[in-house]
Amino acid sequence: MPTTPRTDPRVLRTRQLIRDAFIDLLEEIQLEKITVNRIAERATINRVTFYLHYRDIPEMLEKLADDMIGEIHTIVDGIQNQSRSRDMDWSILVNMLEHIAENSKFYKVMLASQRIPVFNDRLMKLFVDLITSRSENQTDFPSTLSMAVPKDIAIWYGSSAFIGTIVCWLREDMPYTPLFLAKQLSLLFHIQQVTDLPTDPE
Repeated sequence: MPTTPRTDPRVLRTRQLIRDAFIDLLEEIQLEKITVNRIAERATINRVTFYLHYRDIPEMLEKLADDMIGEIHTIVDGIQNQSRSRDMDWSILVNMLEHIAENSKFYKVMLASQRIPVFNDRLMKLFVDLITSRSENQTDFPSTLSMAVPKDIAIWYGSSAFIGTIVCWLREDMPYTPLFLAKQLSLLFHIQQVTDLPTDPE
């Protein structure tokens, strides 16, 4: 079986420096004022190095959005390959929120600030696709879809509510743990929980 070539660690490190520099700058100034020069200076690299990785800032944003979705897909795919269907949704929810908490600075700037629509748009599409796939593959999908509500409206509602909750959670500096928030969302969306996990808010 062919294997996917691994990216050079030096390339990954440079991209991480660029990503961190951009996020720091976005916390300080408006997007329109961020230049390649400023990113390079903050990342302690030169302009040429930046252009080896990205054509310009818009392409960098697209790639960062791709990376964000790729990381979430890795979480989802890993759990789908390991978990029983009964607790798969719960495991995905907990692991996704833990991932967002671990990368809270990135998500707070790129998602919760809503200054860069591509990130919200990509995440919305991801959740719509995930919920649509689940509704097609499971007979015990939440009862809202069995009522007189068109499936697409229910899916839009669920996706928007989920992302909106994450945005508010980030803006309030995550007052609840990922596990506690996952429990509350599971109650709202009727997700089957793994019974041996703790449910304390702290």
